[in-house]
Amino acid sequence: ACNRPPPPFWRNGWALSERLAINVSGMRYETQLRTLAQFPDSLLGDPRRRSRYFDPLRNELFLDRNRACFDAILYFYQSGGRLRRPANIPLDIFMEELIFYELGEEIMNRFKEDEGFPKEEANQLPTNKIQKRLWMLFEHPESSSGARIIAIISVMVIVVSILIFCLETLPDFRNDKDTREVGFMARNVSENMPLQPSVFHDPFFLVETICICWFSFELLMRFTCSPSKMHFFKDVMNIIDFTAILPYFVTLGTELAKDNDASPATSLAIIRVIRLVRVFRIFKLSRHSKGLQILGQTLRASMRELGLLIFFLFIGVILFSSAIYFAEADHTNTAFISIPHAFWWAVVTMTTVGYGDMYPETVWGKLVGSMCAIAGVLTISLPVPVIVSNFSYFYHRETECEDRTEYTHVQTSICGPLNGTLLGGLCTGQSTRFRGGNMYPREPLVTQV
Repeated sequence: ACNRPPPPFWRNGWALSERLAINVSGMRYETQLRTLAQFPDSLLGDPRRRSRYFDPLRNELFLDRNRACFDAILYFYQSGGRLRRPANIPLDIFMEELIFYELGEEIMNRFKEDEGFPKEEANQLPTNKIQKRLWMLFEHPESSSGARIIAIISVMVIVVSILIFCLETLPDFRNDKDTREVGFMARNVSENMPLQPSVFHDPFFLVETICICWFSFELLMRFTCSPSKMHFFKDVMNIIDFTAILPYFVTLGTELAKDNDASPATSLAIIRVIRLVRVFRIFKLSRHSKGLQILGQTLRASMRELGLLIFFLFIGVILFSSAIYFAEADHTNTAFISIPHAFWWAVVTMTTVGYGDMYPETVWGKLVGSMCAIAGVLTISLPVPVIVSNFSYFYHRETECEDRTEYTHVQTSICGPLNGTLLGGLCTGQSTRFRGGNMYPREPLVTQV
């Protein structure tokens, strides 16, 4: 009888102390089976699954995969679970390698958290058939032709509303508004002053009323058909929708208060503040624009890098504002009369805008200005590769998901399941196996910047 070592040294007929050769696109690696056996649910840790790639002639595993990515994959096994993406590997390429090696959903989620990606929350659909149809009409424009028509109408109303907001600031129309407001202010002083026309006779206000009616109807339908009222109120897009219609009702209440002889100064201040809030209505377009959604996801995933950028700019502004103040202190009629006054110059110089309203005139001042501009260029360029990599990742994932979205009762917030695709496991949060066995993408999805 064959005397085998104790069970911990054997697994599925393989000696864990035995070395295994792995050939990755011509690059040969060797590791012990005990190293791979730490993660038995992964592709390389499962003897049955990795046997599909075994070459009996060379007595090795052959994987036609990315070699630079495999360095990180092998280190993951050797370190007992630490996964780090190489700096020269685009994010979407590395994610595809993780899907191929089937490291597991937990490892994928932990890696995305380390990369700074927000957690993807499940988006439920209503169980009632009528509510589900209405929800699909107003929430998913790509689900049907009727939903596309509603989306087109919504975009047109948003554009008209933004145009009205811009056109009413033209001098001719603004004079009419100013006259009406001045007349309202003076009405309490002189009762003999001619009565100014009400805002209810303003054609811009009438068009605004029609737009608000559509926005209110759209928001009400979404709220009525929403499967989770709590999630509805937490959704950023719904908050934007509510903010878009709020100025109208505040303006309406202010106009009604005028008729009741309310405080004119308070009403006028409220109207002017509310007019500014209306500009946020442009963000409603992000509901119907994949590009704006991708941009928003990129900014959310890059918050750490953007925070570092702002912090470095803050340090640079303080440093160069102080330097330019002391460099120009002896110059007569200098624009840098204090360090706080130099903040503006430092900001526009570091961001390479350079308005020219403030500029140094001494030799030392110009030297400080040159250093400030160079430091600004270097500071701003540092987070750009990370942001571009994140944008490429979200863009290619959205492109992959665009034509294959399937709506189920529970689906991810960004895309539906993708059966048989490279990014399918990533979109659903589950590992996906290639149907054709060991395959590699025909060409890279992203070029390194």
